[in-house]
Amino acid sequence: MFFVVPLQQQKTIAMNSVQQQQEENSQQDLNGKKAIEKIQELTRQDNICFFCTHTRMGKTNGSRPMSILLTDDNGTLWFVSPVDSDKNKEIVIDPEVKIYLKASAHSDLMYLKGNAFLHLDKSKIEELWYPFLKVWFTEGKDDPRISIIKFIPEEGYYWDSKSGNFIATIKMVAGAITGTTIDDSVEGKLKL
Repeated sequence: MFFVVPLQQQKTIAMNSVQQQQEENSQQDLNGKKAIEKIQELTRQDNICFFCTHTRMGKTNGSRPMSILLTDDNGTLWFVSPVDSDKNKEIVIDPEVKIYLKASAHSDLMYLKGNAFLHLDKSKIEELWYPFLKVWFTEGKDDPRISIIKFIPEEGYYWDSKSGNFIATIKMVAGAITGTTIDDSVEGKLKL
């Protein structure tokens, strides 16, 4: 049977049936330093993300996978990109960017929204450079086509496990066997 819940009631109904079966609260919003630490933790686990520009040009419609080369102490994410790429053109038109990261099979997920800025800083290129980048920048770190993308997140959301993936998996198996909700997840807003 299908029914429509009025919009004002949807917020209070969302996930309540699952959350009510859990002994622990799974909502944990993070601000400032704690938000930065969560961003650093998840980007260390896997550095591949979907980098999505607000303006959509080219074949990818504004979305493409990219490697995060550095997450600094301010939570800023750093990338390299060809100067003449569609993504660079899209950032010039509108710097608003969204980043989606999946660091493991069942948890460690994150969404970030912020602004991207383009730089040609040779010292930052030197800092971020590693030999595998030569696949795209064949002249090495002095390739004139290299630009830096500095992404400054403003807000986001994360989904993670409280005890790590191994314990979370054991709890999920135990819950499936016993027919009870033994959820090890934690999620919340990220505000920088």
